[in-house]
Amino acid sequence: MLDLTSIENMSFESALAELKEIVKKIDTGEESLDSSISSFERGVLLKEHCEKKLQAARLKIEKITKQADSAIIIEKIEL
Repeated sequence: MLDLTSIENMSFESALAELKEIVKKIDTGEESLDSSISSFERGVLLKEHCEKKLQAARLKIEKITKQADSAIIIEKIEL
């Protein structure tokens, strides 16, 4: 069973590092098929977690830009 709680509490950097390790193991064939499937499932959850963290950072940066500008212009940024 996948441990969702541990992923939810991970920093972006930790989740990305683990995701890179999973990709490396799957690409090199270091794991059995069953283990690869479990790793792939965890990798999908880690990817989603990283995307959420990036989205939250983007929104936070947009909000800060909007407040500092004191104008009604929302500056979009590319991450």
